[in-house]
Amino acid sequence: MIYADVALNAVIVAIIFDLYLLRSQMMTRKIFWKTYFLILPFQLLTNWWLTSNKIVMYSEGEIIGTRIAGAPMEDLLFGFSMILLTLSFWEFFAERFTHDKVAK
Repeated sequence: MIYADVALNAVIVAIIFDLYLLRSQMMTRKIFWKTYFLILPFQLLTNWWLTSNKIVMYSEGEIIGTRIAGAPMEDLLFGFSMILLTLSFWEFFAERFTHDKVAK
């Protein structure tokens, strides 16, 4: 399995968790997209710094080949899935924690 396969599967898993398992529905909210586009430039900057300083290197045979800010395009998919999962879990647990405190 190449990095693109892993990244694409991560996006699919994140969407399933968000919409169907956790039911946080992050992807349907404007605030999620605003947050994502706020984080994206920092992801690109970090990707560029890590790859240009050869801290992180990718095997050319394991990536599609298109690079954005020095990192493979697949990193954007992987970053999207991490942000979506983090915010979905945050919302899921925050809702339960708040609900438990109010119930007591």
